Formats: sequence, C-alpha cells, structure tokens
Amino acid sequence: MTEFQKNLEKYAELAVKVGVNVQPGQTLAINASIDAAEFVRLIVKKAYETGAKNVVVNWNDDTVTRTKYDLAPNDAFQEYPVWRAKEMEELADKGAAFMSVVSSSPDLLKGVDPERISNFNKAAGTALKNYRKATMSDKVSWTVIAAASPAWAAKVFPDEPAETQVSKLWDAIIKATRVDVENPVEAWKEHDETLHAKVDYLNEKRYQKLHYTAPGTDLTIELPEKHLWVGAGSVNEKGFEFMANMPTEEVFTVPLKTGVNGTVASTKPLSYGGNIIDRFSITFENGKIVGVKAEEGEEILKRLVDTDEGSHYLGEVALVPYDSPISQSNVLFFNTLFDENASNHLAIGSAYSFCIEGGKTMSSEELEKNGLNESLTHVDFMIGSAEMDIDGITADGKSEPVFRKGNWAF
Repeated sequence: MTEFQKNLEKYAELAVKVGVNVQPGQTLAINASIDAAEFVRLIVKKAYETGAKNVVVNWNDDTVTRTKYDLAPNDAFQEYPVWRAKEMEELADKGAAFMSVVSSSPDLLKGVDPERISNFNKAAGTALKNYRKATMSDKVSWTVIAAASPAWAAKVFPDEPAETQVSKLWDAIIKATRVDVENPVEAWKEHDETLHAKVDYLNEKRYQKLHYTAPGTDLTIELPEKHLWVGAGSVNEKGFEFMANMPTEEVFTVPLKTGVNGTVASTKPLSYGGNIIDRFSITFENGKIVGVKAEEGEEILKRLVDTDEGSHYLGEVALVPYDSPISQSNVLFFNTLFDENASNHLAIGSAYSFCIEGGKTMSSEELEKNGLNESLTHVDFMIGSAEMDIDGITADGKSEPVFRKGNWAF
C-alpha cells in the first residue's frame, strides 16, 4: 500500500469515526460526486466496519449538472424533487448521520444565467427546509469533507503540470485535515480541546458587541443576550459528538439579527453557485444588507442576498486566527470549507439555533424572539487578514482586545 493510499484510509476512518461518529446500527447518508468514487468506497467500507446498518450514497456528476444548466428549460430550475427532500427528512427523523463530500469545480456554473442558479437555490432551500432545520439545530450528526477532483485541482494549482495537480490538491487536503499525522483521530481530539479553551473564555466574557476594523472594514456586530460561542465538536440530540466541518479552525456564534452596522470588505474569493465572487464589500444598517459591491460576480452576490427576507441579514460570526495552519499554507482553495478556516468570516442567512441558550429545542418564533435570523440559505464569506483588529465591548461599554493584527489577543 502506498503512502497516499494509507492516508486515504486514515482520512476515511477519520470522517466516519470523528466526522459523523457513526454508531452501531445507524444509517449513514453520503452525498458525493462521481469524481470522489474511490474515496467514497473507502468511507462506505469504514462505516460498515464501524457498525453502520446501512450506507446510502447519492451520487452527482458535474458534467450532467452543467449540461442541465446549459440546455434545460427555465422552469426546470424552479422545482426540486419532492422524493429527494422526503428521503432526507425521513433519514433525519430515523436518526441517520449525513456526510457531504465536496469536490466540484469552483467555476462549474461560470457563464450560466444567474437567475437560473438563484431559482434553483430557492427551490432547493424551500424543499429541504425541514432537513436543514435538523442540521442547523444539531438534531442529527453531519459533516462536510472534501476530495480532490481534476477541475478543482486545476483551479487551485494552475501553474502545476496537469498530471500532478490532483495529487498536489490531495496533499493539501490531507495536511489541512491533520490526516498526515500518525493518529489523526487522537490529533482531532486534542484540536477540539484547544478550540474549546477559546470558546470557554468568550462565553465567560459575554461581550455585548464586537467591533471589527481593517482596510475597507469598520463593522459593529451586536450579540444576542443569551448567545453561546461554540467550536470544533458538536453534540447531537442523542448525546453523540460529531465534527460538522473537517477541517475546522473556527469558534463561532450568532449575531443579533438587527444589530449589525457598518461596512465589511472580503479578503478571499467566495465560491458560490458554481461561480466566483471576489473583491466585494457589504454594508449593513440595523442588521440589514443595504448595499453590495463586487469587482467579480456582483450579480450573483445580489441574487444571493435576494434569496429571501432572511438572506438580507447575517446568521453567523466566526473567529479564525490569521496564523491558522490553512492560512499559513498559502493555498487558496476556492472552496469555503477550507478558505473559511483560514480567515475570520461571517455568514449570510440562517443562524445555528444551538448558538443560543436552549436554542436546540426552540421553535422558529422563539428563535426570532431571541434575535436569531432564519433563511433558506447560509453562505460564509471571508473577511479576515493580518491587518484586522477586533474589540469585544462589554455591557458596561468597556472595550477589550479580542484580535490584534489578525490573531488572538488573549
């Protein structure tokens, strides 16, 4: 067995045992591209070896997806298969775990009519609302991981020879997910503890607001009174731990829906809807997005904001030091799973209900009353840099350093 094959085995085991933490007799549902078939087969094997009762794999194909966007009639993008949404709901209701293996090209839908992309995202968001609620409240275990594909690798390493691009991307993924160490499972447990130390500090401080300053950014974000910072590992309704994103370097919470004011500038490209949105800024008044500008992908960004009423507000505030391993690798992945873990970021759209005291069991009305946003979408965008300072403002108006020059100040 080659070193690469050994690492794939370790990665698959990590995804099963730490990512979704499959339990004996549980069903695992996997969404993946055919580009990741070899890796997904390893995951399936590890899942059954761990005790899974069933493993359900839903495959997709980037070429088929692009062909549909190019040739299908407009009304094809205004609907989402009811049977697929019902399948996801039923699996969630029966306690399945969910894994997404991302590998698509960031430019998959470049040049496609933005209205088609927007319409399909709305249709999917509406149909999958109940399933999304199960994941956003941590009712079920879920994780997002990645697999290298030729098209994605060519975007990340355009100057590399074509025959080495995929292996180069695999190397970067393996390093970012700590698979290259002797015992990745143990390494992730230690990493979880490190992030929880930051979580504990911030939860003890109970800052009322965060003030961000950096080139192009002067933004104040108020936090709900009962907000909770979380990081790395999560716990599902049955008490089992899981890791929603692999890699992860963030600690995060929810903003007060109506408490965001000022302007924030992006620091990394955003891959959204098969397109790249880059060099953009967003302006907020009383929480609502009132202006967007982008040098690339502005129309795509505007349509994202117009998805629904909730997509005009933020749902997540995440802190990631500039000296995080992914940032220091100097690899721009053009994939939010990785790039958000190299940078402070925010998310347009729905809030995680577990980021507020008692939120996991609250109704939508109760969450709204506590200041949380609800939307059909949740899209992270990166705002951190080595020039960013963040101050925490206490209830009595005292200002304390949280970040200085892009890194933790405590």
